[in-house]
Amino acid sequence: MSEGAPPRVLNVPGAFDRVEGLWRPHLAAELNGQQLKLARIEGAFDWHAHPDEDEAFLVVKGRMRLEFEHGVREMGEGDLCVVPRGVRHRPVADAECHIVLFEPAGTVNTGDAESSRTVRDLPRL
Repeated sequence: MSEGAPPRVLNVPGAFDRVEGLWRPHLAAELNGQQLKLARIEGAFDWHAHPDEDEAFLVVKGRMRLEFEHGVREMGEGDLCVVPRGVRHRPVADAECHIVLFEPAGTVNTGDAESSRTVRDLPRL
């Protein structure tokens, strides 16, 4: 952003039309070393943990659940859940769900579990 120019505005629900593919986070914004990522999800993701980062999930559209080794949290539109660093978890959505992730910059989506779903180079919205 050039000096004096106003910052951009992103319509979050509308931006999901530009998120290509399931389980492929797209970078929506960055601030203070944090990233906001948008993702479309459906089905079950890989079990994983982020040893050094907390991760927040905000449901924009649909329903999902966060599965943990010792329980499950059901989430609907408008619900927010922070997964503390080091806690193994797996997001699951029975139908397509739109989520915003809040994470420190450089957080890898699959955490400590490298797989074919690992995304390191995030597309920007």
